[in-house]
Amino acid sequence: MVSHAQWKLARDRKVAASVSEGEDSAESAERARRRRELDLAWDLGQAVYDRRTALGLAQTELARRANMTQPQVSKLELGGSMPTVPLLVRLARAMEADFSLRPDGEDVVRVSFIPHVAAAEARTEPPATDHASASAAEAEADAGTERTAATG
Repeated sequence: MVSHAQWKLARDRKVAASVSEGEDSAESAERARRRRELDLAWDLGQAVYDRRTALGLAQTELARRANMTQPQVSKLELGGSMPTVPLLVRLARAMEADFSLRPDGEDVVRVSFIPHVAAAEARTEPPATDHASASAAEAEADAGTERTAATG
């Protein structure tokens, strides 16, 4: 069985070989596009792995929470698949985080799972002006917590 480090090294060698074969042809443009896709898949997998391990979850537990199988989680973490947006949403809920996918420079996309605690601190919400609004906000927050607990 190939270890994670060996697989990554082999992937990086393939990408490096394809890039060094020339930059002028349409084929090299296709290689560059494919390299960006591989990099994004790898970054997504690394973000899932980082968040999962920060929570202390095993792949099987994350798979259960996200309604996946353990091999699917493993393949995703190794950069072997490109998840759909609905799957990313399920993963974010399962890992108690918000998902962020944002362009950063030319052809670079940054991927992150932001823990709900950090996401709440990052948001600046104006304070409620009356007691009824505060009670409604608390009830909504409690309902959101219950939904999160029920789904993952």
